Amino acid sequence: MTDEVPKGSEPETSESLKAFGEVVKVLRKRAGLTQEQFAPLVGYSVPMVASIEQGRRLPSKGFVDRAEEVLDAFGVIRAAAKHLTRKAGLAKWFEGWAELEPLAVTLYTFEPRLAPGLLQTTAYARTLFEKQLPAMSDDKMESSLVARMERTRILTEHPETIFSFVIEEHALRRQVATPEIMREQIDHIIELSSRRNVDIQIMPQSRGHHAGLDGPLCLLETEENAWYAYSEGQGTGQLISDPKVVSILQQRYARMRTQALSPEESVSLLREIRGAL
Repeated sequence: MTDEVPKGSEPETSESLKAFGEVVKVLRKRAGLTQEQFAPLVGYSVPMVASIEQGRRLPSKGFVDRAEEVLDAFGVIRAAAKHLTRKAGLAKWFEGWAELEPLAVTLYTFEPRLAPGLLQTTAYARTLFEKQLPAMSDDKMESSLVARMERTRILTEHPETIFSFVIEEHALRRQVATPEIMREQIDHIIELSSRRNVDIQIMPQSRGHHAGLDGPLCLLETEENAWYAYSEGQGTGQLISDPKVVSILQQRYARMRTQALSPEESVSLLREIRGAL
């Protein structure tokens, strides 16, 4: 799903963010590192490091882990991160779902608009952020891009989780980016489809009515066998836990999987789409 941050939807900085930033800054200085020296060691830009230290951006898990290691922080940074109250780069209404994603043992996604967020390349996602309205600041764009790419790591870091994606054919034929970026995006989807735990199916344009016409949806199952759903619209998102509603959405997704092309047929169509770019 998409997770862009509409203007005004991101909360103001919190005391926990400021405190975390101070902890990082003190430990960085103790290590004798400037922001310019520290930034490449943790794999982030200098402006992003500055924003985190000033309490204006919530650090990703990757930043926390790398800062902990680089600064030899004796667990202090990880401990401080447990008390953070904001997720940078994610819309507030998306945060609940984003927190559930890493806990999933099964995750299903139907996307009729764009390449699903979990399957997006950096270049494809950056293009979407660059063209978003209202326009995003460079700082917020980088924060959102980091958050998007951090989410995609679940596909490789959770090899036992079962992922299923059903994507409308026209969502990949629509050239929302340059042909080069679109070819890279489709190549990436094809590559991910070769993973044992990832099924990618294309809903062909030739399919008339199908069970997903009400819009995009996601479903996931936790280790406790609890199921949740997520539905998204323009500037809004709804996390659904009502078992009756989730059951209906499960039925729709199951029907969509029978109506879409098989994974093998889908790869053939993806190659056809790529060749036409």
